[in-house]
Amino acid sequence: MVNMFALFLGITTLATGVIWCVDRFNIFNSKKGSSKASGQIGWWLETVASFFPVLSIVFIVRSFLYEPFQIPSGSMMPTLLIGDFILVDKFSYGIKNPITQTKLISTGYPQRGDVAVFKYPKDPSLDYIKRIIGLPGDKIVYNPYNKMLTVTPNGATVQGGAGVALPIIYTHIEPSSFIQIFSSSDKNSFYKVTQGENKQGGLRLDIRRETIGNVTHEILLVDKAQSQASAYYQQPGQQQASWIVPQGQYFMMGDNRDNSYDSRYWGFVSERNLVGKAVAIWMSLDKQEDQWLARIRLGRIGAIH
Repeated sequence: MVNMFALFLGITTLATGVIWCVDRFNIFNSKKGSSKASGQIGWWLETVASFFPVLSIVFIVRSFLYEPFQIPSGSMMPTLLIGDFILVDKFSYGIKNPITQTKLISTGYPQRGDVAVFKYPKDPSLDYIKRIIGLPGDKIVYNPYNKMLTVTPNGATVQGGAGVALPIIYTHIEPSSFIQIFSSSDKNSFYKVTQGENKQGGLRLDIRRETIGNVTHEILLVDKAQSQASAYYQQPGQQQASWIVPQGQYFMMGDNRDNSYDSRYWGFVSERNLVGKAVAIWMSLDKQEDQWLARIRLGRIGAIH
């Protein structure tokens, strides 16, 4: 899997670096035994060379440290809203070759509860963001009726697949501050509306807290949503809505549970596809999908949990 943007950025940085060296060390002029003259290297070469320091910093930071992303949909609400601009820690899960995504140095491993960006397995040109629910070897069961999870660590290695389930704590379901307006297309709108108020054609979403291990986060639910279990990914040898995570792969779910196209529908994410851990919101615009003019939500800037 080749990261085409990283490849383009790398080639551009290398090319400007070569030109920078030619300009910096006066290679052409030194061969002629003359002093440097702007007309000999050309003003355009000097201009191109001036981009090298900036491009090299961008390449290093984006490839190995932090990469910015924008949240385009509501699948991770209420943790992340449409219009949030986030920073993704690239070294949380290992330093990788930015072009081939091959791991070079191991610096850490994904944990349950992490909010992670990854390449969508069915189309690696697309970046997805979800919460890590299942680690390699875990047995995951999702009840589409009460919308609760069961996670059994190392469930695949226990005889009969019946191990000790991880304690998962749920709070009572309550009305949230979000209203969803459904449309005939896949692009639904979400609005934050005060309790007691409504929006024409909208449905108020429910909210509850979910605690997996030592990670607590809020999830949204659509009370009237019908079970979509028939559309779930059917893993060979497993019952419907039940999965055992293969080695080297992860099970992902969105926090907006009834509005998330995730591992329940298309399967697992390979470690190779992981981009990094989402750690902070650095800017947020109050907008809907495909909308650009919007006010800034200063109150959302900060760490991601």
